[in-house]
Formats: sequence, C-alpha cells, structure tokens
Amino acid sequence: MSPWLLYQVCHCLAQGGVIAYPTEAVYGLGCDPDNFTAVLRLLDIKQRPWRKGLILLGADLAQFSPYILPLSADKVQKITAPRQRPVTWLVPARMDAPYWLTGESDLLAVRVAQHPVASRLCRLWGKPLVSTSANRAGLPALKTATQVRHQWGQRLDWIVNAPVGGQNRPSEIRNVLSDEIIRY
Repeated sequence: MSPWLLYQVCHCLAQGGVIAYPTEAVYGLGCDPDNFTAVLRLLDIKQRPWRKGLILLGADLAQFSPYILPLSADKVQKITAPRQRPVTWLVPARMDAPYWLTGESDLLAVRVAQHPVASRLCRLWGKPLVSTSANRAGLPALKTATQVRHQWGQRLDWIVNAPVGGQNRPSEIRNVLSDEIIRY
C-alpha cells in the first residue's frame, strides 16, 4: 500500500473517521481511541456495548504507554516475545485511560500488530487504533475489502484495501498478570 494512501487514511482518522483495515486474520474496524465521538460511532456501527471494552492495536509496545501502567521487564518480555499466532494482552490500564476503551474493567486489551499494513498505519498515525472485528456479531469473519464494503456500505469512511494476514483464527487473548487464556 502506498505511503500516500496511508497518509490519506491518517487524515481520515484525524477527522474522526471510522475505517476498516486488514489484520492478521480478519478485517477490523478502527478509529482514533482518544476521539469519544468516533468511538461511539464505531460502537454504534458494530452494535457493540461500550461495557465490553475494546482492543487497541499498535505498531509497538511504546504506543500503548498513554493508556497502560508501566510493566515489569518480565511482562514486557512476555508481550514482545515472537509468537506464531498474535496475542492480545489484557494489561492494567492507567487510571486516566478512557472508560470507552476499558469498558467495565481495570484492564485494557492491547496487541502489537503483526500485519505489515496495520503496523505501518499505526506507526504513521503515531498511536494505536481501536480494533474490533469488522463482522456483525454472530456472522462470519470478513476477510476482504469487498466483503466489508458489502456488509457496511457507506457507514465507513475508509476501507483499506489490502489482504489480511495468513492467520486462520483471531488473536488469542491472555491476561498478562495471571497468564490466563481468555480466548484461544
């Protein structure tokens, strides 16, 4: 994907846009995590209750520092260790982390993007993106820009047209403190 198109996507995000973009296994819906109006719009499109919380997808662990408490060296090593399958980590949220991201939890779900387009987008954007699967609840995962366009039509401001990664399932979800597996 050309840098010019990624700059256009970043401009869309800065204007409060809701986008769809490829991740490691499926298309995700995303927006600026600090823009309350954009997050509410994303939640409305997805019909997802805010109480469930959201995932943040970033280019690296440092991008999450405004939202999470500092982690010990062993927790950082655990999160950044190479893995065959992406892992979304539940980590302690800062007290001032937006409630629309954490939901009713004191933990925040974060994942370092392994998808090259998603990672470049977050790096260029300069911070993480909200990330939730692009499919309607109960319907199959969306794996192409065409499927996203068919399901959501004009409700989205931008659809990043690039292939999803080679993963067959969404990321595993683990608690960084207890190592409990929430979703396998």
